[in-house]
Amino acid sequence: MSLAEILDELPRLTHEERRLLCRRALALEEAEDVAVLEHTAAEGFALLDRMEAKDNARGKGK
Repeated sequence: MSLAEILDELPRLTHEERRLLCRRALALEEAEDVAVLEHTAAEGFALLDRMEAKDNARGKGK
């Protein structure tokens, strides 16, 4: 189904159907946001781990 077909169908949906559609769309966006945040956090923790290992190798981790 194309975007144009979906947009044409919107006026025919009930109020509850439109609300469900909005909730689903927002849930998809939130899931994408969470995935980006998880990836960013993982990169940050990996960087901190490398910094800590480097400090320990220099004998500064005491």
